[in-house]
Amino acid sequence: MGWFRRAALAAAAVLTLASGAQAAPAMWRVSDRDSQVYLFGTLHALKPTARWRTPLYDRVLAEATTVWFEADLESGDPDTIRLLIQRYGSDPDMPLSRKLPAGDVDELSRQTDLAGIDHLRPWAAALMLSMRPVFARGATADRGADLTITRAARSDAKRVRTFETLEDQARMFASLPRGSEVHYLANVIHERSRGPRPRLASQPASLEATWLAGRLGSAEVAAMKADNIAFYEALLKDRNLTWADTLAAEMARSSGVELVNVGALHMLGEDGLPALLRARGFRVERVQ
Repeated sequence: MGWFRRAALAAAAVLTLASGAQAAPAMWRVSDRDSQVYLFGTLHALKPTARWRTPLYDRVLAEATTVWFEADLESGDPDTIRLLIQRYGSDPDMPLSRKLPAGDVDELSRQTDLAGIDHLRPWAAALMLSMRPVFARGATADRGADLTITRAARSDAKRVRTFETLEDQARMFASLPRGSEVHYLANVIHERSRGPRPRLASQPASLEATWLAGRLGSAEVAAMKADNIAFYEALLKDRNLTWADTLAAEMARSSGVELVNVGALHMLGEDGLPALLRARGFRVERVQ
């Protein structure tokens, strides 16, 4: 997605001049009189060599009685994913080749076996295509922060809670307006057609490097919002509002420490979880 890569690198270049504190993925503490909720923005797929856990993160994980995730990724076995794609991500009556402009169909055919994905809805094809370069560079979901910490929390007998199910997430993509869904796929096609981009010496070489350095900025979500408002609202804003309400209610009825692990983009901008919880009257401070 062009807006995503351009915004990420621009933000990284600016933030290179930030303080010399040890780089680490961003984390916030949300607190009231008797409870603390830590918000940690994850990447769902990482290389085996990624070293992202810090002493602070491990201390919070040890203290937390409840650990939150977007969804239970351990339930995403191949059969479950296949059934979800069949139900929400397939449209054999209206193939991709009839939804996309002719030029995008030609470019898509150069990038992949069109016959093998022509039955998919645009969101499902876009998700698959956008993850291919990530996996090609050696990242896997199994090594991602979400699954890594899910396993750790369960091995320590933590209470594990999720905001959504995998089916909820599939329904969210399937509810996108046709134009927004097609635009999402077109962005992925165009980005892949441009290939690797030149970068300044001060710019991280990948989204993973930017995340590891704690340098993701709100430019990413602002660019998404400007480019595809319906996609932005479905993927980030609407879900963040629901999650913020859930966490506010949780803090009102419980005490102690809880740890929230959700995708890093959910932390950014005026509709990010830190901003939404600050607006609800909680003390919010970035601690990493």
